[in-house]
Amino acid sequence: MNQPRKYWFRAKRYGWGWGAPLTWQGWIVVLLYGVLMAIGGFLIDPRQNVLLFLAYVVAVTCVLVAVCWLKGEPPRWRWG
Repeated sequence: MNQPRKYWFRAKRYGWGWGAPLTWQGWIVVLLYGVLMAIGGFLIDPRQNVLLFLAYVVAVTCVLVAVCWLKGEPPRWRWG
């Protein structure tokens, strides 16, 4: 039998994208994102290596967006 898909992230009410997590897995992903950002700030000095730090932030953020895309409600523009 087909079970309804359990989304980790709810779609935003207004705009495009995802809002707060719905499940504990989603909260773990958001927590891990925050931890990775903090670690990146400690390991890569943004004042010394701006491009490396920006590349790190973009890479980690792309992974977060990919997880939201795969495990969240389908994104579309919402007017409310």
